[in-house]
Amino acid sequence: MGKGRASKRRVRRRSSRRRTRGPLFLIGGGLVLLLVVAAAYWAWGRTPAVGASAVSYDPADVVYDEGLRGVHEMEPSQTPIPFLPKDGPQPKLVIPQDFWDFGQVGPTEVVDHTFVLRNEGEAPLTISRIYTTCGCTTAELTARVIPPGKVALLRLIFDAGFHDVRGQRVRRGVIIESNDPDHSEAAVWAEAFVKWQ
Repeated sequence: MGKGRASKRRVRRRSSRRRTRGPLFLIGGGLVLLLVVAAAYWAWGRTPAVGASAVSYDPADVVYDEGLRGVHEMEPSQTPIPFLPKDGPQPKLVIPQDFWDFGQVGPTEVVDHTFVLRNEGEAPLTISRIYTTCGCTTAELTARVIPPGKVALLRLIFDAGFHDVRGQRVRRGVIIESNDPDHSEAAVWAEAFVKWQ
């Protein structure tokens, strides 16, 4: 008889443990899910601080000449890229920061960010064309030709009210075609979460 009671106690303890484990797993899983949702909400809703760009340059190195304006184009380029002879000095396009997060923007807000295009090569860098990935985005470049060691500034302008993208995260870019033999096509990107109001 003693053995029967002991085994009944063990069975009760096991079933009691099972009953308490279920709610604990649910509570733990719920907390993990809540933390994931909170982290995603924070990441999508963050707004970078003004001037948070880590890219530095000497303002005296900025080139201002015949600039370029970029809009959304669907047609292939009609402008040939002016590559230099392979056995001579070459340009080298370097974009220290190629992504910017605007954070949350209003549904009719127009925001912009300036990217730096640097020529770290030994020959002039010629930008033959810039165009954007969507009609809501335009771009302005300060110079078409960037001498070695100099920079041009590329301003990306995003108009959240161009079409209705309220409640959505959008990613837009500017494509840059140049005579850099290793990277004749480069891009910069910006992202924003467009609020409902």
